[in-house]
Amino acid sequence: MEKMHLPLMEHFYTLQGEGYHTGRAAYFLRLGGCDVGCVWCDVKESWDATKHPQVSIENMSLWAKESGTPMVVVTGGEPCMHNLEALTKSIKDQGLETNIETSGSHPLTGTWDWICVSPKKFKAPLPEVLKQAHELKVVVFNKSDFDWAQKHAALVGSACKLYLQPEWDEANKMLPQIIEFVKQNPAWRISLQTHKFLQIP
Repeated sequence: MEKMHLPLMEHFYTLQGEGYHTGRAAYFLRLGGCDVGCVWCDVKESWDATKHPQVSIENMSLWAKESGTPMVVVTGGEPCMHNLEALTKSIKDQGLETNIETSGSHPLTGTWDWICVSPKKFKAPLPEVLKQAHELKVVVFNKSDFDWAQKHAALVGSACKLYLQPEWDEANKMLPQIIEFVKQNPAWRISLQTHKFLQIP
């Protein structure tokens, strides 16, 4: 059954800071709940869905519409822990683009204009979600993540955009290696967390 309310940790109007849509105005809906458990997660407070209020999807889509943005990004936590059919329909009914950021560890629900899959070693992505990805964004924490990235690049469609993103606290150490990797493997691009440099949400 479709949910008309979802646990919402936070919502805000900002610029997309990462990946293919970097620099675009976007309304973010950060849903509560995550069972992936990345040790370096910077929003661990999102993990327990019961700690966040149940908010109507109608309100969420109206807030996005009122912001003036053309694009809504649904993130988490792990948003695919929830049925997102009703949420994406409500957003679409407002004439807005639907983007999702997911680890791919749960089945994908909803209608999406852009699917960013960021696979995590802590809970592997589902093959059927990887096949639907428009963007594969791999967070690089250590050297073994390059092999992890290549493994998953082989599982996405040929049109999928490939990004490597340094984990924020390891960026100084990993960026030189990422740069060299991209030079040797030019199908990949670098994603930086530009919102942190800009000091915006």
